[in-house]
Amino acid sequence: MSLEQVFARLPNPSSHTFPDYSLPRGEPVLPIAVTHEELSTLLALYERFRAVDPTGIDSNPMLEAATTFMQQSFGIPQYRPGEQLADDIAALLNDFSDDLGGRSLGVVDATPHHHRTLYFFLVSCRGYHAAPHIQFEPDEAAVETLYDVYQRVVEQDVYLKHPASVLE
Repeated sequence: MSLEQVFARLPNPSSHTFPDYSLPRGEPVLPIAVTHEELSTLLALYERFRAVDPTGIDSNPMLEAATTFMQQSFGIPQYRPGEQLADDIAALLNDFSDDLGGRSLGVVDATPHHHRTLYFFLVSCRGYHAAPHIQFEPDEAAVETLYDVYQRVVEQDVYLKHPASVLE
């Protein structure tokens, strides 16, 4: 399946809302099956995504110098738009890897935060791919794997991981 077909299946960011996962007395999780191969594919996609510089600072010495000057002169931190998302994706992959525990197939506990991270990862991949100045060409199979994992989370029912009893 082509990248455009995968990206076309995503909900529109301007109208998409996430379900309310607030459940009393417990931590909501969405258990899904993941293979080691899928996790490796997502890691490779993440590494390629992480290498993208959407601001152009790394490839433009003038912009880098101006940004450094602003940071030093006015104390403005150097901000990169995708840093928080990249950190969230790394945390998601670490959580899934810990849950998988070296097995070739297992069930991982996706949280509501993982659900949002997977969605924003997909939307960002679409945005990076569509932007002509970024030149992000991800592997089609990797994006399809990401979409499949996201879709499993969307279709899964919510369970309580550590339910608290009424007596607690």
